[in-house]
Amino acid sequence: MLNKFWGSATKSGSAAGATGAGLVEPPALAQPWAVAKLIVLLSVGLCLFQLYAAGIQPLSLFYQRTIHLALIMMIAFLMFPVFGRHKERGVVGGLIDAAFFVAAIVSGFYITIYLDEIFARAGFWSQTDIWIGILAVITLLEASRRVVGLGITIIGLVFILYALAGPRGTLPWLGEFMPGILSHRGYNIERLVAQLYLGQEGIFGLPLGVAATYVFIFVLFGAVLEVTGAGKFFIDLAYAATGRKRGGPAKAAVVASCTMGSITGSAIANVATTGPFTIPLMKRLGYKPSQAAGIEAAASTGGQITPPLMGAGAFLIAEYTQIPYVQIVLVSIYPAFLYFLTVYMFVHLIAIKQGLKGLPASELPSVREVMREGWHFLAPLALLIWLLVMGLSPMRVGFFAILAILVVAAIRFVIDVTMARRHGSSPAQKLAEYGGAFGITRSTASKLVEACEVGVRSALTVSLACAVGGIIVGVIGLTGLGLKFSSLMMSFSQGNIVLALLLVLIASLVIGFGLPVTASYIVLIILVGPAMSAEFGIPLLIVHLVVFWYSQDSNVTPPIALAAFAGAAIAGSKPVETSFQAWKFAKGLYIIPLFMVFNPEIIIGGPVPLVIWNGVVALVALVAFVAVLEGYLFGRIDIVSRGVLTAAGIGCLWPSIPIEIVSVIAIVGILGYNYLTASRTGALAST
Repeated sequence: MLNKFWGSATKSGSAAGATGAGLVEPPALAQPWAVAKLIVLLSVGLCLFQLYAAGIQPLSLFYQRTIHLALIMMIAFLMFPVFGRHKERGVVGGLIDAAFFVAAIVSGFYITIYLDEIFARAGFWSQTDIWIGILAVITLLEASRRVVGLGITIIGLVFILYALAGPRGTLPWLGEFMPGILSHRGYNIERLVAQLYLGQEGIFGLPLGVAATYVFIFVLFGAVLEVTGAGKFFIDLAYAATGRKRGGPAKAAVVASCTMGSITGSAIANVATTGPFTIPLMKRLGYKPSQAAGIEAAASTGGQITPPLMGAGAFLIAEYTQIPYVQIVLVSIYPAFLYFLTVYMFVHLIAIKQGLKGLPASELPSVREVMREGWHFLAPLALLIWLLVMGLSPMRVGFFAILAILVVAAIRFVIDVTMARRHGSSPAQKLAEYGGAFGITRSTASKLVEACEVGVRSALTVSLACAVGGIIVGVIGLTGLGLKFSSLMMSFSQGNIVLALLLVLIASLVIGFGLPVTASYIVLIILVGPAMSAEFGIPLLIVHLVVFWYSQDSNVTPPIALAAFAGAAIAGSKPVETSFQAWKFAKGLYIIPLFMVFNPEIIIGGPVPLVIWNGVVALVALVAFVAVLEGYLFGRIDIVSRGVLTAAGIGCLWPSIPIEIVSVIAIVGILGYNYLTASRTGALAST
């Protein structure tokens, strides 16, 4: 009833907060009434706690992180039963869930309650400290198994066993099976628990710190926007802008995924939000089901590299590099633009080759109508950007942005009521339509509670993945595995930077099979970051951006492509075939990081003419790569021209101005010839 006040959230809005499992599995069973109410209560409590810490009274790191993780694990054990969300809990399942729920409370709040005593006996831990630490590790791994998946739990266990292996460790016999370069002295359980639970380099380390502060508040901001109808607004705006062009729904998917992804920061959530709208329309227009789902998956993956949220990446990079968050966001804008441009070009060329048209104007909203209905969604985003540029803390910015949504929604409501006379009714009648003061209050409270639930569901995966990532980072720091891995990397690559980047890409794909993107980035940057920066001389910021971009490939790369599989479930296409399509459309994910490495000025800056030149080179080369892969631009491209374009595209990556100039001239010449040929033959297609 309050659609204009709150907007109308899409059906998939709630799915946006899910981990993605629900897209490829049967619907989860309804929770018992008491459990459902407790989930709501804890979700609201967690959001209020985060808002208090963000906007009213910042907390010390141990209070912030321990309380956050405790509440996250408690919600996880309620929301995800031990035998799966698609089976009844039963008596046994209920007892197990209750036991882990209590364990989450005990292990999570133990440090909070006894923090001063723990600090006082630092290095001389009591047996209670150690046993609670063991309980915390087990509880965390079980929570991550339920929410994130079995893969991350196995990887966490492998790293724990690795730390215990060695001549002085609890499991000395296990060290005999490790290659010499990976061997280490080994550590006992007490030392490992102290590292993982009682210090700042394990579970409660930097990754969880970022998730418990910046990421959560921005995820909540996105959730409030989503439940108030921002998702529908951005999708409608994308359709209004591109729907009449060739392949309109596919182009709308690219645009909508860019805007929605900048808020959700999750590829699967992006697919869940925009896919139910874009994929059926793409299929109706003539795209193959696998193409439609692949386009959506590739575009949605781009959301995780799109500022301001970048799937938590911007905050993590800022913390690791100590470079201001705003600078991370600014340097990421152009690469994100290049990525979406490549996807957009693929969509356009496929539409031309297959003779696809746009949607009729009668089926599309106008930009003016969309803006009139949803202009108020842009105000909080504008405020967010302005406050970030002003240098305010990201946590405080997120807090004020959330308040701004509520304020502009209220302003919009007042405007609608006061303008009622223009539509033939009085303000009193308009208020009556909304259910009066009671109806307005009830609807507002309901939407805010829904936003808390959606925000918490979105945060579960990130927070638990970051906590387990803390275990991995803690073990790497304890055993010196990072330095060993750097030595291995140098040995295999023989100092060749291209081979080193290929190794990083392969490692990111393998790690991505078991870890979500954020955790994959954390592990990779700890393992390969030192070698790429110190041994190959790549600037630190570019190292982090390259690793972060390559960490996204598990979303679209066969055989395990989570975003592609989610799109396939909506499109009714084969998952593997869809993942190959997504892999093709997401080629920018692999090529653009190479430009960052070999043309670093587009990231770290330099003389203005050189920065502009490098930006132009990257743009021209990406157009060439897309044309080569599709064999088409203005018209069909013959095999010889494709070979020249491939060589010239590679030349654009060469760190030499003369070679870049020759390559750009060759690309422009070939594509110019393709344009003239298409014009003469009448094959030149319009947009």
